[in-house]
Amino acid sequence: MKHLTIVFVLIVAVGLCAAKTGKRSFENLKVLPKDISSKDLQGIMADDFEDGLGVSCGFCHASAAGGHGLDFVSDAKPEKEIARRMIRMTLDLNKEYFKVHKPRIGSNALTITCATCHKGEPFPDGDTLH
Repeated sequence: MKHLTIVFVLIVAVGLCAAKTGKRSFENLKVLPKDISSKDLQGIMADDFEDGLGVSCGFCHASAAGGHGLDFVSDAKPEKEIARRMIRMTLDLNKEYFKVHKPRIGSNALTITCATCHKGEPFPDGDTLH
């Protein structure tokens, strides 16, 4: 019984520490910070991708096994890797041409964003790029 109480106290302590930081570790993040908060990640997904490209989560994320929900960790859809390349390109453009010191997706300091070219469309019209 004493060991069970100690284990319970440790689990509660770890849980409280994790809750206090407000950060969660997400799997398979290759461009976004690995310690990004849920709030920041949701903001990027909603503001940059849903609004900027006019798409929903399933545009880049594969369906979960069994067809219920999405598998956010999976790299099965090529659109996810394309999005990563586009994020890198956007950050590089802001750093090199607009002198944003440490550009990060979701920041108000960015001059070039997804919406700059996409304008709410998943595939930007080539005419808008001139």
